[in-house]
Amino acid sequence: MTAVIADSPYKQQIPEVGWWAGNFRLTNLSGKLLGAHIAHSALILLWAGGMTLFELSHFNPNVPMYEQGLIILPHLATLGFGVGAGGQVISTYPYFVISVLHLIPSVILAAGGIYHSLLGPEVLQDNLTWAGFFGYDWKEKDKMTTILGIHLTLLGLGALALVAKAMFWGGLFDPWAANGGGVRIINHPTLNPLSIFGYLFGVWGPEGMASVDNLEDVVGGHIWVGLMLIGGGIFHILTQPFAWARRVLIYSGEAYLSYSIGAVAYMGFLAAYFASVNNTVYPEVFYGPVRAIETDSGIVSARGWLVTFHFVLALIFLLGHIWHALRARAIEAGFDFKNGDMVQPPRVNSPTQNQAISLDSSDFTLKFLKYLPIYRPGISPLARGLEIGMAHGYWLVGPFATFGSLGLLGNSHTSNLFGLLAAGSLILVLTIAFSIYGTASYQRQQEIYPLSATVAIVPRVPQTLNSTERWSQFTDGFLIGGIGGVIFAYLLLNSVAVFAAIAIN
Repeated sequence: MTAVIADSPYKQQIPEVGWWAGNFRLTNLSGKLLGAHIAHSALILLWAGGMTLFELSHFNPNVPMYEQGLIILPHLATLGFGVGAGGQVISTYPYFVISVLHLIPSVILAAGGIYHSLLGPEVLQDNLTWAGFFGYDWKEKDKMTTILGIHLTLLGLGALALVAKAMFWGGLFDPWAANGGGVRIINHPTLNPLSIFGYLFGVWGPEGMASVDNLEDVVGGHIWVGLMLIGGGIFHILTQPFAWARRVLIYSGEAYLSYSIGAVAYMGFLAAYFASVNNTVYPEVFYGPVRAIETDSGIVSARGWLVTFHFVLALIFLLGHIWHALRARAIEAGFDFKNGDMVQPPRVNSPTQNQAISLDSSDFTLKFLKYLPIYRPGISPLARGLEIGMAHGYWLVGPFATFGSLGLLGNSHTSNLFGLLAAGSLILVLTIAFSIYGTASYQRQQEIYPLSATVAIVPRVPQTLNSTERWSQFTDGFLIGGIGGVIFAYLLLNSVAVFAAIAIN
């Protein structure tokens, strides 16, 4: 892709970043970005179809589904495909058909992704044909709300597709049906808004929505959600942003990214909690016991994998949301990440247009970014590396130790040791990666370009680290600080009992 856009007539709109920035290079090239999105959709379908075939090839009907490390097949069984009374798999043919129905469109989408990446127009809005309708400018607020409306409408149709499956296309698996559960048609979904929206306020249980215990409410909830999404989509397509939205929200590609992954993070946390406690939508016969990661035999269940990965990925997305939100606010205010300071006036629109954004150099976001160790003025590269490494090493031990304590290892001391070794290893890997990056980026650039040009060619890195020697000092500091933080956290974890005894006495 780098070679494709190198000679682009829109070269001035391409951010000067390396290959590691991924699709960020395509931010202002709507046609190329469309190709990347279509290619990603192809990969998703390819994974879904291929993974279904893989699980099907390893599936043993004589072993509980949740003890076989399966993820796709439990979901398909919950939708009522190929299962009978008691959740027994009576036919695997539907799983094969579903996998093929994913693999074929993945090839078509892959072709579309290649076309838009290599041959299609780079900027859709400049195309005079019907393709220009799909073009956009990140600052064009009315177009952004239209795109939001289209996405909401598609999500609504997806919710109603589940309703159609439950009511007309074979039904869903009900774990509370006779004979240990079975597939049944949901003829009378709950439409009473008091019953449906009562879940949001804990009327039916402290678990909120996760307290649902019948498929009538599940299907009725999807009807309400589908209609609200479609109604909201139509509303956003037909209207323009309100004055307060124009004033408060930031309209840029990075801001939209932060909004999107923030929503995904929320849904990830909700899905992790829902899957961990609910036995209606996630039946035990397919996913394993509720509120447990392992089965009685010590095997990580399908529920355990599902909950763990949803939580971990949601946490990563949440951190990404915070980071990109900070960047979007800072860039809008004129912050230059290369210099680590304000270098241009804030981008404030005319107040007469009701679009002014109250961001300036005194904004909390800018102060927070400016005093991060990577940007803070007046400290050496070694000190920057020490501080950043120590913070990362200290916080990495806890998750690894917690993971080890979830029945996978023995006592807490063994889990803490696992956390020490795993976090220390990760710090070492990161240090090696930093060293390789610095060597590849700075040494090669200094061989080809004069030092004055190096800063422009290796962007997104503060100027205090823009040479091989400075980056090497930063990497050394990161390793020393990281290992020190890991050891300090390990010592604290092993001293919890001592601190507790002191507190009691």
